[in-house]
Amino acid sequence: MNNQTNSNYLIPLMFVGMLFLLLGFALGINGLLIPFLQKGLSLSNADSYLVLTATFSAFVVLGYPSGMLVKALGYKKGIIISFVVFAIGLYLFIPSAKYESLPLFLIASFVSGAANTLLQAAVNPYITILGPINSAAKRMSIMVISNRAGWAIAPIFLALFIDLSQANVRLSDMYLPFYIIIGVFVLLGIGTGFAPLPEMKAEGEGEEREGAESAKIESIDPSKKHIWQFPHLLLGMVTLFFYVGVDTLALVSPVDFANTLGLDNPERYTMHTVVATSVGCVLGIILIPRYISQLVILQIGSLTGLLFSFLIVLLPPQVAIHFVSLVSFAISLVWGAVWPLAIARLGNLTKTGASVLVMAIVGGAILPLCFGWLKDVTLDIQRAYWLFVPALLFIVFYAFKGYKIGLEKEPEAFGV
Repeated sequence: MNNQTNSNYLIPLMFVGMLFLLLGFALGINGLLIPFLQKGLSLSNADSYLVLTATFSAFVVLGYPSGMLVKALGYKKGIIISFVVFAIGLYLFIPSAKYESLPLFLIASFVSGAANTLLQAAVNPYITILGPINSAAKRMSIMVISNRAGWAIAPIFLALFIDLSQANVRLSDMYLPFYIIIGVFVLLGIGTGFAPLPEMKAEGEGEEREGAESAKIESIDPSKKHIWQFPHLLLGMVTLFFYVGVDTLALVSPVDFANTLGLDNPERYTMHTVVATSVGCVLGIILIPRYISQLVILQIGSLTGLLFSFLIVLLPPQVAIHFVSLVSFAISLVWGAVWPLAIARLGNLTKTGASVLVMAIVGGAILPLCFGWLKDVTLDIQRAYWLFVPALLFIVFYAFKGYKIGLEKEPEAFGV
């Protein structure tokens, strides 16, 4: 890529990075407020599972329609609509707290999940094709770092309004923070409308929208008319399903693991995972593609993650707990590396294929439920980590074989 082309993508990339930072900030506040809201509504464990179902079901129910909407309107308008829907969903949490209404809380959770589904369907493929396809994982890593920075700022900001150490926070105390994040999403929508974001399209996509710039993703096979005819895409979805599930567990389970072992300051083990993921992303930014390709990173990371998964269940628990965060480090670049491989050669079906990949985020709900079931059955949280092994095995399979199944030529041949 020449310097002029680099500069063409630098401004949009910086703007999208800012969007990810603000998105992480808003969702970080939301993530901190929701537990207080759930407690204020006196939700039972069963009710909490309903909330989880309402949030993640949106990815399955609306994943494909979101891709069709992005295909019809373009990435930029898809992003704008997602921010508006986010604002609506977050606003609905306020009357749900005021009237202590579980049904309204579930509706708000589903609407927020729908907004996140649409945003993921628009932003992820956009970042993937915003520049050389062989450095897509690098751009994804930049977005992850930006998003995590926003999450880190959120509790500091929220502490200005609410004492997060209090066991009981009045529901009325949460109204102002909710109004603030609603305002952030409205401003994000307005800002995106005026942002210099070119309407990207993969090579082989239709020319119906003027002004769309092309990314070097190989043209679609004329004999294939539907996304279900691309095994590498469907296998990519399953890969991301397992990745999101393992990544979520690596973030949320160490506290429980540490409590089981009676370790001091169990919350610090979650911070270990956050730091490990961030370090992995920084290395991706530095190394890809100048020193190593994103495919090789995927292969090395998945094999290393598999090794660490075995060590979690085989080593003494006081040592094994540290390998949970190391699994997160090993697979930190899986999301960014799988996307360009999975949408390779989709051409005119790129946006629709992206919606299939977004549906994989439901793994963040299903695998933790499986983990909890294994923990209850075995009465040993360390044994529950055996769940990581088949998940990582599938990621290894995709990294070495699955990404090229059904393709006439391997993605490396055109820059992935």
